[in-house]
Amino acid sequence: MARILLTSWGSFGDVYPYVGTALALKGRGHQPVLAMPEFYRDVVEGLGLEFHPVGPQIDPDDRATIARLMDPIKGSEAIIAGLLMPSLRADYAALEAAARGADLIVTHPITFAAPIVAQALRLPWVSTVLAPISFFSSIELPVLPAAPRLVHLRRLGPWAGRLIGHAVRRATRRWMEPVHTLRAELGLPPSAHPLFEGQFSPTLTLALFSRVLGSPQPDWPANVVTTGFVFYNGPDALQPDLEEFLLSGPPPVVFTLGTSAVGAAGSFYEESMKAVARLGVRAVLLTGGFEQNRPKGPLPRDVMVIDRAPHQLLLPRSSAVVHQVGAGTTGQALRAGRPMLVVPHGHDQPDNAFRVVNLGVARTVWPGAYRERRVAHELGILLGSDAYRARASEVAAIVRAEGGADAAAAGIESVLRVSA
Repeated sequence: MARILLTSWGSFGDVYPYVGTALALKGRGHQPVLAMPEFYRDVVEGLGLEFHPVGPQIDPDDRATIARLMDPIKGSEAIIAGLLMPSLRADYAALEAAARGADLIVTHPITFAAPIVAQALRLPWVSTVLAPISFFSSIELPVLPAAPRLVHLRRLGPWAGRLIGHAVRRATRRWMEPVHTLRAELGLPPSAHPLFEGQFSPTLTLALFSRVLGSPQPDWPANVVTTGFVFYNGPDALQPDLEEFLLSGPPPVVFTLGTSAVGAAGSFYEESMKAVARLGVRAVLLTGGFEQNRPKGPLPRDVMVIDRAPHQLLLPRSSAVVHQVGAGTTGQALRAGRPMLVVPHGHDQPDNAFRVVNLGVARTVWPGAYRERRVAHELGILLGSDAYRARASEVAAIVRAEGGADAAAAGIESVLRVSA
């Protein structure tokens, strides 16, 4: 039995894949330890898993902060330079304590202290990514939140991707100075850029997404295994009133902004209500518990507004899903096999949106264009198309068959065997 420390930071979409992997490891007789923000303690300990608090806290009700972090231009800098770098030394100390007695560390793309701890303690480590954009391939140039149109430079070949990658590295280099300073103080050799090559373990990187979303490229780092999405399906059931609503008529369109963009919803829910009325379809709106997100006025009988519901149970019973294309929600929507209207905000979401559209299962509306007429038009195309439904069903069959949690656990075990 091995003691395995898994780290994560971010929204539930960042956390659940590591919970799912931990449960798979526990099922194989190992002792997983989850290190993540205090907010997730109850979830982790409720599953009988060991928990260590690590990372800066974000109040999920602080809409101003969430809006700043989701900004497509400044959001990444706000997270990394504004939150994670000031917390780096405290995170290192907390992770170093949590890693005592560990046999291996599993790192999240932005738990920047975790690779430093692994190298300082001379522990084997496995890096992970949750979305293809983390590989920043020059061959398959990603969609950048601040400049999404640059993706069309793909047609010029890898040289354009390398040029853009070089520019992004230069623009973000100063954000990472605390990492290099801490490494030097610990007597560790300089690392590559921690947002790029420096985040990847030389031994194994687990791509915790489906091969339908991203296939290996020649310039991905060595030793990448694509596992499929890792899901954590909690013990929650659908609320009785939601179950009753679903049974009372045709499948509804489900509107959700996950657990991050929902704090920066703007007029999303108001415009969604108007679009539903224009189309004359049933709908479920998941508002995240924010009173400001609830549409004003009386609700039509064919619309249900609730705080949240388990995606793995609700989305398969929808006619279509409107969502923000975060990694976790995207995985659940692909597994559900329903057409999607995607509304990408920041970070990996624009790139994920580009990919699901190219899969033939989705259409896109950018947040700034999310208005009643446009939403109704796009949903009308999705709901009236046999091609979108058929393709979504084909993709869902692939996603469901991948077994991401077991594949991730098997990859981790392979590193343990070599390191023993």
